[in-house]
Amino acid sequence: MNSSILQEYRHLLEHQGPAGLAFLNARVPHRYTGIFRLHEGSLHNTFLHDKQGEIIPEFLQVVPLLDSFCHLTLRDGLFTTHDSSTDQRLDGHKYKGVLLSYIGLPLLDNFGELYGTICHFDEQPLELADNEFEIFRMAAKLLPAYLNKPVPAVPT
Repeated sequence: MNSSILQEYRHLLEHQGPAGLAFLNARVPHRYTGIFRLHEGSLHNTFLHDKQGEIIPEFLQVVPLLDSFCHLTLRDGLFTTHDSSTDQRLDGHKYKGVLLSYIGLPLLDNFGELYGTICHFDEQPLELADNEFEIFRMAAKLLPAYLNKPVPAVPT
């Protein structure tokens, strides 16, 4: 079953361009699914799908790395919280109790270098089924081929 879902996702990536976040987001209860690119100590939102179709909130456009849950994702290779308001790992964190649920994975670019993160998140406490997490994890491994990073110029 997971392989057919991933084939469908790969088809979307090939024919509709990077991310395919609407497809991933439709599978989960979370309002947002996003890709954040790490650049100069901040995370820049490069793709975001909002189930409610609203404009990206300003506080999600560029987030200082240490203010984000993404820094925990990058540090630990995975970060999940179903309810940040009760998660003691987040004591003192700026977004504890603001973004209540978060599931994040590191994301590499098409050169195998760290790009940033891909995450599902919401202002409500939500859980993610194990099967959906596995699909999310495999989707994150497909994405690098579709994330374009400028190729450095070769000196002449």
